[in-house]
Amino acid sequence: MTKTTILNFRHLLEKHQLTEKLIVEVNTHLADQGITLRSGTLVDATIIGAPCSTKNEAKARDPEMSSTKKGNDWYFGMKAHVGVDADSGIVHSLQTTTAKVHDSQVWDDLLHGKETSVWADKGYVSTAREAAFSGAGKFWGVMRKAAIGGKLHPIEEDINRIIAKVRALVEHPFRVIKRQFGYINTRYRGLAKNRAQFFTLFALGNLFLVRRKLMA
Repeated sequence: MTKTTILNFRHLLEKHQLTEKLIVEVNTHLADQGITLRSGTLVDATIIGAPCSTKNEAKARDPEMSSTKKGNDWYFGMKAHVGVDADSGIVHSLQTTTAKVHDSQVWDDLLHGKETSVWADKGYVSTAREAAFSGAGKFWGVMRKAAIGGKLHPIEEDINRIIAKVRALVEHPFRVIKRQFGYINTRYRGLAKNRAQFFTLFALGNLFLVRRKLMA
């Protein structure tokens, strides 16, 4: 198989958004094997760095990537936002943006709509979303955030510790992509090409995460 054939095949996948359909097919297969979505969704995002090199014809960095600050460090690249099943740990929803887009802006895209619980870090705090999600049998598992200059009540600190333990599962898909698959930096220029690859990687990542159940 020539490089041109591989390139044309990749362009075909991108043009028709077939990798987005791939993750749906994978999850449908998992559901057929008894690995179905439950009632809880974990929401999170990870930064994927983009090369800062200007070794291209335009002598410029990728204009579709951007910078964001996390802690005391700055990162240049894009983000992968995921909705993860709280029971199995598989990714059921995926969205991609440039790095500067705040995590909470794609919240609605990451829920399947039948959740009885949602779990996320303090970056997703929203009074409006919390009020909309309230109701019998529902739990708002977004970590509590103290007011500026204030402190959390001990009960809220205990709640945060519980939420943190549940949320730990959301890191597993990111670990697979970055450690097992070695995907730390983007491979292509532009959001569309990298987005297509993300969907493929997370689809394969889902299979990797439940491989023992599939082989049992």
